[in-house]
Amino acid sequence: MDWNFRSAEELTVALHAGDVTSVELTEEAIDRIEREDKAINAICVRDFDRARETAREADQARARGENRPLLGIPMTVKESYNMAGLPTTWGMPAHRDYVPTEDAVQVSRIKAAGAVVLGKTNVPLGLQDIQSFNDIYGTTNNPWNHARTSGGSSGGSAAALAAGFGALSLGSDIAGSLRTPAHFCGVYAHKPTLGLAAPRGMVPPPGPALPIDLDLAVVGPMARTARDLTLLLNVMAGPDPLTHGIAYDLKLPAARHDRLSEFRVLVLEDHPLIPSSAAVRAAVNRVADALLDGGANVARHSALLPDLAEAGTLYTQLLISNSVARFPIDSYEMLQIRAAALSPEDRSLDAARLRAMVFTHRDWLEANNLRERHRHGWRQLFTEFDAVVCPITPTPAFPHDHHPDPLTRRIDVDGVTYPYFDQLVWAGAATMPGLPATAIPTGPSPEGLPVGVQLIGPMFEDRTPLRLAELLEEQLGGFRAP
Repeated sequence: MDWNFRSAEELTVALHAGDVTSVELTEEAIDRIEREDKAINAICVRDFDRARETAREADQARARGENRPLLGIPMTVKESYNMAGLPTTWGMPAHRDYVPTEDAVQVSRIKAAGAVVLGKTNVPLGLQDIQSFNDIYGTTNNPWNHARTSGGSSGGSAAALAAGFGALSLGSDIAGSLRTPAHFCGVYAHKPTLGLAAPRGMVPPPGPALPIDLDLAVVGPMARTARDLTLLLNVMAGPDPLTHGIAYDLKLPAARHDRLSEFRVLVLEDHPLIPSSAAVRAAVNRVADALLDGGANVARHSALLPDLAEAGTLYTQLLISNSVARFPIDSYEMLQIRAAALSPEDRSLDAARLRAMVFTHRDWLEANNLRERHRHGWRQLFTEFDAVVCPITPTPAFPHDHHPDPLTRRIDVDGVTYPYFDQLVWAGAATMPGLPATAIPTGPSPEGLPVGVQLIGPMFEDRTPLRLAELLEEQLGGFRAP
């Protein structure tokens, strides 16, 4: 029997029933990676010997009556997580030999839950791209079309899941890095509420693994089913024991509803700063139709929705000011000259990016205060709605584009091109206010590429979009193997 595309939930049932062993699952996954990954290049660091040993220990533990959440389940981990004994490079050649001695918090948690880690998955340079390629490990291809990107920065993880290399994966997200690869590869991902899952040890090398409260960035689960997302999130959720104590018990609220007919959903197709392609609009409408067929209350407009154009600019400011904060002083001074030369009337996202590169602390505080007003707007919206359905990016997976200056790249939306990074505004709709968002597959585009949407939920009510994802999976069919 081929177990490679089974869910973690199904594998757990089979392991408990004695239909298969963890050793057998692990060997089958390793065989598949060795056979198929040469063309995809999702697994950039293999850890097969330790995986085999962990699988043997899992089988022994189960024989003793142990029953941990991920016991014996093969999975992968994004390269950017510290894992003792394996390189953590973030795709940066200067750190190709950096090997941490301590696991990231989330690696420790999945190991304690009994997971079998097959290896680490590929990322873009510094995690700062919507594609996954670097000079150490090369390019990860989309399993549906090798000429297309698998997305970034968790592109290796999404490709691994779509290709049947493990049932689960750990990813991270600041600019759609969980959701975009899931959308491009036809799998599931969940961006948790900001601060829900401890990120310590998901740090650029060779920096120390400190319990820092990140602005915008989160760590989160990826899987091939919605229920598996919840399974892995339950393992990941909770603050850092270094700052909150090991005994801290996190209680997330239950989902607001259990049946599709009870949900109140706002459906959005287009962003004021960039249009959605026909394929993406069709995906949004497939979900809207499924919601209506299930008896949900569906709206297309709401006066309570925070201004998406303002939100897109604000997200750009917060994201870029964060990412360039450690630029060398000579680069910063050159950017100041360029920003000062901008016309005051230039309100494009390109101009917002350049101005954000030279933000003062005063500028950042002003942006942060505006973010709080947007958060309040979302709180008001979620008194009338339970979730918002909207695109993740404007297009399905695009062809590989490795131009060394990403600011000169363009994204093609049905024949019209836009600045490459403008496509991030949909991801930022949930990221900027720190809201949870679940990425789900909706079926193929006319070209045969996967297309997903995101379900944005209320802050710290992660179980609401996750439950909606489960219900929509029953309606739409969920993951399809390439």
